[in-house]
Amino acid sequence: MTPIAGSVALNLAFGCSILSIITLFFYNRTEDHRLFLTGQRLGLAVSFFVFIATFVLSYQLLISNFDIDYVARYTSFETPTIYKISALWAGQSGSLLFWLFILSIFNTITIIQNQSKHHTLMPWVIITMSVTQGFFLILTNFITNPFEPTQTDFIVENGNGLNPLLQNVTMAIHPPMLYLGYVGFTVPFAFALSALVNKDTGVLWIRSIRRWTLVTWLFLSIGIILGGWWAYQELGWGGYWAWDPVENASFMPWLTATAFLHSIIIQEKKDMLRIWNMVLIILTFSLCIFGTFLTRSGVMSSVHSFTESSLGPVFLIFVFIILICSFGLMYFRIEDLRSPRKIESVTSRESGFLFNNLIFVVICFAVFWGTLFPVISEAITGNKISVGPPFFNQINIPIGLALLALTGIGPLLAWKGTSNQKLIQKFTFPTLLFLLSAVAFTFFKMTGYVVISFSLCVFVFAAIFSEFLKGIQARTSKFGESTLLAFYKMIHKNRSRYGGYIVHLGIVLMFIGFTGHAFDKEKEFGIKVGESEKVANYNFQLTRMFEEERPNHYAWISDLRVTDNNGNFITNLRPEKRVYFHRNPDVNKRQPHSELDIFSTLNKDIYSIFSSVSNDNNTAFIKIMVNPLVKWVWIGGYILAFGTVIALWPRKD
Repeated sequence: MTPIAGSVALNLAFGCSILSIITLFFYNRTEDHRLFLTGQRLGLAVSFFVFIATFVLSYQLLISNFDIDYVARYTSFETPTIYKISALWAGQSGSLLFWLFILSIFNTITIIQNQSKHHTLMPWVIITMSVTQGFFLILTNFITNPFEPTQTDFIVENGNGLNPLLQNVTMAIHPPMLYLGYVGFTVPFAFALSALVNKDTGVLWIRSIRRWTLVTWLFLSIGIILGGWWAYQELGWGGYWAWDPVENASFMPWLTATAFLHSIIIQEKKDMLRIWNMVLIILTFSLCIFGTFLTRSGVMSSVHSFTESSLGPVFLIFVFIILICSFGLMYFRIEDLRSPRKIESVTSRESGFLFNNLIFVVICFAVFWGTLFPVISEAITGNKISVGPPFFNQINIPIGLALLALTGIGPLLAWKGTSNQKLIQKFTFPTLLFLLSAVAFTFFKMTGYVVISFSLCVFVFAAIFSEFLKGIQARTSKFGESTLLAFYKMIHKNRSRYGGYIVHLGIVLMFIGFTGHAFDKEKEFGIKVGESEKVANYNFQLTRMFEEERPNHYAWISDLRVTDNNGNFITNLRPEKRVYFHRNPDVNKRQPHSELDIFSTLNKDIYSIFSSVSNDNNTAFIKIMVNPLVKWVWIGGYILAFGTVIALWPRKD
């Protein structure tokens, strides 16, 4: 398939999106069902043509057609196949097409799922999604077309190849997960906007998108966790979260989306928080687009510098349009948004959810302000003030610990209100364990936030465990079931509730991993073959150092034998110092990269980096880090995903 087919498909998709919007607009004026069907089919046609364009570009990447500028800049003949595929989202125009591709998938699913229902909501749902598609089609058709021919001043022999930082298996999965999360929130936003237009702000639109929102939230969560894993594996600084602007761009909509997931439960069950839920979903979708602005604008420094482009202002304008239109519509529908019920007690589960929501929003605001403050400061004063991890940690650690506490408090509260007797009964065991844990951790010379964090983890675990235990006991007493059968039936009958508890357990395990960062140790040194260095409680001996040429890079490899203080063998580590594009006669185009090696246990990670080699090739410069409890971050992520799947799993009955 020729590249011209891709450009034609994008042009046809843009035309169909405009026709779909016009047709459905007239349907809302005339209520002629034929217009509705036509608008639906035009919406599906948009998706079809986007699919063709994406397929064409993917094929050109695979065959290394360097006549296309995008292919020449992000692949080479030596680029492995998996990274030729992931090159689709490595650059500006390709990533926008990929965004459009995912949006088209979601558009297709939404239309097909709702062909025979939600006839009042669907016209404006399709219009909203078509407008969003139209925005990205304007970008890919007229501003940054992925099918542009190679520029005459760009000499192509073998292609530029993919950035070494992106040549990691995780990067073949992490961006698609993030995109699925970002783009997926278009659907609940479209339903919310449609509910506002139709003055139907009750529970119908909430029930229509609750499961969809949870799936999208899961994708975004996985994307963020995989991003942390990639940073830990590739960037060589020993951490997984640096409060980088692009990291923050994904974290902010996750915060508001998590708040939204909690509060829609209240609207669905009690018909409360109508205004609040509208605000949250508008903010979530806007932050998804704003995140693209942060990613693409280049207005602030980031480890994701390979994602920068000049399209930031365009996205910023689109965000302003979304906010003005959405909140303007809310203003005109404010009477319809007033909830018929109020929260009755501070000790109710509804109140716990609301406090939970407020904390999420406060964290989001703190991250938003810290991320943008350097840009605002530079625009006003001309001086760019750096805002780094110390600021974010100082603000968010105590707020995050409060959120962790609410994770345990919420499940213990009853709907409408909890009596004093029930409060004492439910909180005695978790609180007692919290206090005993705090004393024990203090005894082991832990202090400050470390003690609070570990103790709160014990508190939350105890609270959730007691809820599981109470449910099991109720079933064994009532039905005479075994413990295992009661456990299974309990979850089976109330998957949403207990799936949520499992998600909370995943969060607890992640907090354990986060807290372990307080005990990190590191050392950087030069070492020759046969020599040894000690870091923490481990000895590192360089047994050999050798060179190896591979298809797409050249590598110096160091063999490190790791033993404990007693001389017991632990593991062998083989960090590498690579040079990509080493055959390029232009030295400036050769790209050095350190490939890490990590020995991981439940207790700690031994993290090794081969920083450089001396001019005489006799000395390797090595950096060693000993990072306790990191693995619990990833285990917590698995548990979070597992709990979400349980909450999503459809009931057979």
